[in-house]
Amino acid sequence: MGPLVIIGGREEHDGQADCLREFVRLAGGDRARLVVLGTASQDAATAARYRSLFHGWGVAHVSQLPVASRQEADEPTVAARLADATGVFFTGGDQLRITSILGGTRLENALKEAWHGGAVVAGTSAGASMMTSTMILGGEDEDAPRRSTVHMSPGMGFLPGVVVDQHFAQRGRIGRLLSAVAQNPQVLGVGLDEDTAMVVTGSSARIVGSGTATFVDGRFLLWTNISESAAQAPLALAGVHLHALPAPYGYDLAGRQPLEPDAEARRAREPAPVR
Repeated sequence: MGPLVIIGGREEHDGQADCLREFVRLAGGDRARLVVLGTASQDAATAARYRSLFHGWGVAHVSQLPVASRQEADEPTVAARLADATGVFFTGGDQLRITSILGGTRLENALKEAWHGGAVVAGTSAGASMMTSTMILGGEDEDAPRRSTVHMSPGMGFLPGVVVDQHFAQRGRIGRLLSAVAQNPQVLGVGLDEDTAMVVTGSSARIVGSGTATFVDGRFLLWTNISESAAQAPLALAGVHLHALPAPYGYDLAGRQPLEPDAEARRAREPAPVR
């Protein structure tokens, strides 16, 4: 299976643009064959901007796949366009559009086949939320953890055992991630700041970009009142483990352990000395 590049939204397009450049690098650099899927947004211009950006970085083969209905997603000719892709990028928008339009279609099957064959699958914002088996569909920002704070739905299943929230620090979403973990303590909660990506290869994740990834592990939850609390009542959670990790730190998804960067990665992130 190929890597996953899961981006918390509003990633940098100019300057270093670490998140998007990492996707292009993993997909083959200027030899990559990229497909941009704008299904999450009804605005074709959004996908066109990414296509233009990747072209501008020297990637010759970038195609835009405008799939807006289940009928289009089930067309054999549409699914065939992923046959030689080395990278597939999902734009932001509405994650429910992705799952409701692609789920169970030929295009979903082609996408999974490409990924199992080594293609990189990346997504930003809504394209990040849909990566997991259970996805956060919506909820209240800047709210205390409550049973009503978060709404969840089945995702696309690229990353089982994890639930991802995006625009995390910028929109104050710690409450809804804690609510998601309280409902599913066996699931690892991951909150991604804007311009921040979690790059997953096998069971290992590393952080790329300018912000922080927050990991909420509920396996050691001692108790919670979620089953007996009213929908609007504040939740009690005791024993949750939380890690906040910027680049170049990593995380062992299988062992549920944070990973320190090696010395070379640490030096690469250090500012140059002032002379």
